[in-house]
Amino acid sequence: MIGFLVAGLVIGALARLVTPGRQRLGILATLLLGLAGSVIGGTIANLLGTGDVFELNVLGFVVAVIAAVLLIGVAEGIAGSRSRSVR
Repeated sequence: MIGFLVAGLVIGALARLVTPGRQRLGILATLLLGLAGSVIGGTIANLLGTGDVFELNVLGFVVAVIAAVLLIGVAEGIAGSRSRSVR
């Protein structure tokens, strides 16, 4: 479980580095989106037959980073629309 949290943090950090522009998400949001991305990546890798959901493999890692980038983009879009509508 601790390894899963660390992998989620690493995946979230990599996703933030890949995502262009400045992000307004905090470290907790990054961790949660990285964890969600790692679950998505593990699930897709499992469906493709390359390993278990919680098993770290190259395909799962790459898909996890891509999923986390997409999740960060969606979260930024939602956060940006909320801050614009409040003003």
